[in-house]
Amino acid sequence: MFTGLVDDVGTIDRITESPAGRELRVRSRYEGLVAGESIAVDGACLTVREWGAGWFVVGAVVTTLERTTIGEWRDGRRVNLERALRLGDRLGGHLVQGHVDGVGTVRAVEMRGDALLIDIAVPAEVGELLVPVGSITVDGVSLTVNALPAPDVVQISVIDHTRQHTTLGALRPGDRTHLEADVVGKYVRRLVAPYLSSLDASS
Repeated sequence: MFTGLVDDVGTIDRITESPAGRELRVRSRYEGLVAGESIAVDGACLTVREWGAGWFVVGAVVTTLERTTIGEWRDGRRVNLERALRLGDRLGGHLVQGHVDGVGTVRAVEMRGDALLIDIAVPAEVGELLVPVGSITVDGVSLTVNALPAPDVVQISVIDHTRQHTTLGALRPGDRTHLEADVVGKYVRRLVAPYLSSLDASS
């Protein structure tokens, strides 16, 4: 479990293919890592396989590659990082699982005053879970839904602190992003689905 509050921005310095999947070596400032630890890498929860001074290795299996953009990543890519939440930690963002629900595409980027507004086209299964001023995770960053300007489009407002401490300030139209909808919305949708189906059948 994570909060969506990025605590480091790492750089991928080696990508290899192995029986464990696509392995990424990431340079970071993390210390005291342990085998099997979970780290959210651009919002995707991955497991630490190896580590050393200033680096760690994680692997992405085929099912992860199918749901994310990790198969497109190259050496030199900067990635948002967050270590897993510990019991007793402050929950400054929102509950984030590190499960990528879909891949979005940046449609527009605009500075408005002191805020960076980013419009992202989202898959329908993510869009139906979004509400104004609700929560969404973009590339591992906990954000508030600023607006829903069109069907299946979400607008986020990125403050200066977030631009400085994550990769979101570098997003440009056409870039693809990892999206995770609010877990509460997922459970609500699951719980009401049978009732909505019965209403549709009776109408």
